[in-house]
Amino acid sequence: MDLHHRIELIYALKNYLKHDESHWKSQKNRASLINAWFIPEFIEQSVNNICENFLVKEKLNDWVNHYPGIKNATKPKRVGIVMAGNIPLVGFHDMLSVFISGNISVIKLSSKDELLMKHLVSKLIELDPAAAPYFEFQDILKDCDVFIATGSNNSSRYFEYYFAKYPHIIRKNRTSVAILTGEETTEELDLLADDIQMYFGLGCRNVTKLFVPEGYDFIPVMTALKKYGYLMDYHKYRNNFDYHLALLIMNSKYYMNNDSIILTENASVFSPVSQVHYSFYEHKQNLIASLTKNEDIQCIVGRGFVPFGEAQKPTLFQYADGVDTLSFLTEL
Repeated sequence: MDLHHRIELIYALKNYLKHDESHWKSQKNRASLINAWFIPEFIEQSVNNICENFLVKEKLNDWVNHYPGIKNATKPKRVGIVMAGNIPLVGFHDMLSVFISGNISVIKLSSKDELLMKHLVSKLIELDPAAAPYFEFQDILKDCDVFIATGSNNSSRYFEYYFAKYPHIIRKNRTSVAILTGEETTEELDLLADDIQMYFGLGCRNVTKLFVPEGYDFIPVMTALKKYGYLMDYHKYRNNFDYHLALLIMNSKYYMNNDSIILTENASVFSPVSQVHYSFYEHKQNLIASLTKNEDIQCIVGRGFVPFGEAQKPTLFQYADGVDTLSFLTEL
């Protein structure tokens, strides 16, 4: 399949996803039953972002045009992909990059997100059987030339060891932060709530830490976060909330909560589900300088950075861990 053919096929997948045929709807329903974190609303959010930001023909063409070497691909490489399962279809961008580059995806799925990805690959092959050689699923990756692995800081050490002699991209734990000034509008804070609570806060692009100036008024942001109060209806989230609230109370720690999310002062940029950390800053430029050097940060949300409400709407050019996957693949 030449590049034009591959782009046309990927674009055809969008029509299937958008029309929401009964079979696709049943697969999404099954996925939400298998994994309690994949509630229907968040599956739809992920699918909509893929359709609007990844599967637009003009955007696909603009994307590949930035990589002249992509048209010179000769012998395909077998690219082993270890996918995460923290949010629905989180590995789609890697699979798309490998396919668009003309290489073969050898995919090890997360047990948390098996159903949706397998279904989309089977649909691509149904739309065009010529795509079949481009995809394989394996429980243990073998006979691969290249590896792209996403996992925790612990698993990344094993990936580095096992894949050391192969070209590879190894991703670790990352999270996102927001810099607030106190001048944000109600609309901006409403969008910030999406950046924090979408996908229960489990994505690397979810905001888990707020940096605020001294004397910051937390009431508006806590009010904005009430829009996700319904997450308490889901037992996994509620259990996290109750557990972390109890820890703070027992340890006599200062905290704020609006009955569905907890804010507490903490130096760590990582926070558990149902909780957001915050720190005060004095000099904004010094803060920005330190954050841009911090390898734990996926993106910074705020005025002059990733716009409020856009953290969980990555584009084709926004690569995990800031490593240009398509450039890596085309230069093999």
